[in-house]
Amino acid sequence: MKLRFCGLREEKNLRGERLIMQEVMDKKTEQMVSHMMLDMGVPAHLKGYRYVRAAVLMAEEDMKVVGSVTKLLYPEIAKRYNTTDGKVERAIRNAIEISWERGNKKTFEQLFGYCAESGQGRPTNSEYIAAIADCIRMQVNQENQKEEKRVKSRKREK
Repeated sequence: MKLRFCGLREEKNLRGERLIMQEVMDKKTEQMVSHMMLDMGVPAHLKGYRYVRAAVLMAEEDMKVVGSVTKLLYPEIAKRYNTTDGKVERAIRNAIEISWERGNKKTFEQLFGYCAESGQGRPTNSEYIAAIADCIRMQVNQENQKEEKRVKSRKREK
């Protein structure tokens, strides 16, 4: 599965012709995921950090992978990082456990409606990945809409 995140941006060339360009936003999306994970308390030195980030980026692109983490998500990540499905699952679970204990309680409350202090257990791997991916997807959509509005307002000005 290829990771690619695109938004449309409209520009004009030297002759005033309208160009529609696809802007690859994978770096920006990766940064958003990284910031959110750090805010949630996932230490960046853990292998699980990289695996969760890869899983969130894959889920942001296609939420179907969250419905089948053992058959789609873990094998793809294991292949990418030259390890086993089981090690990927365990590293992700460990990263989530650590973030659940140490992370920003407000962020957990916003994403899941509960946090460690409420006495409920930590979210499952797929719940955790899906929640972050959904939040990132909404942020990316908002940014794309803002960009489209800017383009339309530039058009009206001319």
